[in-house]
Amino acid sequence: MVERGQLGDIRPLYWQTDTSVSDKSWGYIQNDTFKSAEFVVHQLIDIVSKNGNLLLNIGPKSDGTIPDEVRWVLLDVGAWLNVNGEAIYGTRPWRVYGEGPTIVAAGSFHDTETANYKPQDFRFTTRGNVLYAIGLAWPTNGEAVIHSLAETVRGERVRSVTLLGNSATIKFNQGPDGLHVELPFQDLAKYAYAIRVTFDEFSH
Repeated sequence: MVERGQLGDIRPLYWQTDTSVSDKSWGYIQNDTFKSAEFVVHQLIDIVSKNGNLLLNIGPKSDGTIPDEVRWVLLDVGAWLNVNGEAIYGTRPWRVYGEGPTIVAAGSFHDTETANYKPQDFRFTTRGNVLYAIGLAWPTNGEAVIHSLAETVRGERVRSVTLLGNSATIKFNQGPDGLHVELPFQDLAKYAYAIRVTFDEFSH
């Protein structure tokens, strides 16, 4: 178990992060500060990509009510999962957890020290013969480039690409530098977006 923190890489055995929506406490306190829904979504994605689970604590008031700031975070995280939960629930890690320049501050009590993610940052999960590439920031030019899916990597040919929560046909090209994916308008994604990838032949 990692308290208020994350791991830097995939752990073969299941592991768990326990943290709180509150930045300061495990219970209710006045004048508290809270993690944003975006922060919780990003932390969940990173943890799941590394074979972990996220246990998220909330601190209700003495009368049992949940503070509005906490309720809004939970509702927003739930809304994201309603669209992208396929890339999270019941998934397994891939051969690499992800790619990109942003390095997670690993270890306990470092969960708020990770820098903001960039459009080059992706995390991977799998379900059966499907790979999910989850982008942690929207590219300003509307194109996602996933280097781990270059055509030269193990010779895996991409068969189809879809974007969770979107029914539009997604154009893509698998080249020697990676899988290039043309994305629709940014307002279709919030916090992170999940690309569903299938292959002619897939190896984990």
